[in-house]
Amino acid sequence: MNLKLLTMYSTLGACIFVGACDTRSETPAPAPAPTRSPETVAPAPDNTEVNKVDSKSATKTPMDQSNSKADIDITASIRRAIMEDKAMSINAQNCKIITEDGVTTLRGPVNSQAEKDSIEAKAKAVAGVTRVDNQLEVKTK
Repeated sequence: MNLKLLTMYSTLGACIFVGACDTRSETPAPAPAPTRSPETVAPAPDNTEVNKVDSKSATKTPMDQSNSKADIDITASIRRAIMEDKAMSINAQNCKIITEDGVTTLRGPVNSQAEKDSIEAKAKAVAGVTRVDNQLEVKTK
């Protein structure tokens, strides 16, 4: 080995062993992150109560949607009818529609009793629906 490489390896080894290498560099250390006072931090959304309802085995969730062509067609027809009604709120448009063996379950928040009733009527009007379980909830302000 030449003397230059030997000196470099020796210096590197000493720095690692002692941990006392010069840590100066061209890039400055990052500034500490600004701190916020607790009252300026928005609380995380709490869906605990809603999730408790969804965890019950008797409660239908979108995972319960049947994969049969007839049930998928029913769900798609109901969703289409809701989306074509321009009077429906975003909440109504996003309601859960779950169909299993011709039984359609409607879940989620809507803005008014009129929306709840209208979605149920749209579901009942679709061919192949044997029953509608309307679990839609009118959202209170």
